[in-house]
Amino acid sequence: MAESLYDRYMKATAADRAHGETCEGCSMDARCDTGQRLYESFSRLQDAYLAQKKQKRG
Repeated sequence: MAESLYDRYMKATAADRAHGETCEGCSMDARCDTGQRLYESFSRLQDAYLAQKKQKRG
């Protein structure tokens, strides 16, 4: 069975946090290439999840 949008969003959040905790090239102001990719994935999934929740309420 395919993962839900929520599950993918939570995995992306965890991956972004884990990378940020261990990467010496990432900070609050700048990210390494991998950190930027993980953050963008998390951000896209968060936007999609919140839009989905808003649509269900509306």
